[in-house]
Amino acid sequence: MKLYTFPAVLGLVLAVQGVAHGTLTWDTKAADLHPTLADKEAIAHYKYKNTGDKPVKISSVRASCGCTTAALAKDVVGPGESGEITATFTIGNRMGVQKKTITVVTDDQPDPTLLTLTATIPQLLEVQPTFLFWSATDKLEPKTIAVKVGKDFPVKKLNVTSTDKSIKTEVGDPTDNAFKITVTPTESGRPINSVLKIEPDFPKDPAKTYYANLRVDARAKPTADKPAETKPGAEKPTETKPATEKPSETKSSAN
Repeated sequence: MKLYTFPAVLGLVLAVQGVAHGTLTWDTKAADLHPTLADKEAIAHYKYKNTGDKPVKISSVRASCGCTTAALAKDVVGPGESGEITATFTIGNRMGVQKKTITVVTDDQPDPTLLTLTATIPQLLEVQPTFLFWSATDKLEPKTIAVKVGKDFPVKKLNVTSTDKSIKTEVGDPTDNAFKITVTPTESGRPINSVLKIEPDFPKDPAKTYYANLRVDARAKPTADKPAETKPGAEKPTETKPATEKPSETKSSAN
């Protein structure tokens, strides 16, 4: 068995302690953002500093979804240098609480560093339900969608359009900060899959769009009081007119 003397052990310890290494120290790894309806993006900044005594290389910065991008000014951070990663979240039509992550891979840590971005977006409209269905046993009667406007948002009008022209929509006047959309299929005999686009008149920029989906079974029945139109190309029933009697001819008798 090989024995080590005390000076040899002490020298080995000092050699290990003297190995240079780099370390990224983060000011914060979590961002909590509260954008307004006027904002198109929410931006988070994650600042760091190399507190070690050798350069640190950032080899990868990856966001969890396509709606978030992460920018890095430089990928090598010298000892004592500072920097930041900027994450940009595109809001679009998203609402409510949105949570995204950014994964950072460096050569100073065996495991990746996980940064989090939380954006709380005001809810302008609440649409219920977001799916309507007329089954094979249903009649093609109107169904309704309730649209509730968020507090303090001045929405006065909704524009509703359907991707299928056979779907009729009608928006009632707002009551207690809510709208009622009446949806009626006007054609039978074919399956219908349509998307309703709901566009409020506020805000103007960026404009917001909400969606509801509907499906109509081809076997759904027209209503009795107002038959639905048949699909193009279908034969229309022939109309039969009641027979009319001709007036009888009278002959005058000879005097």
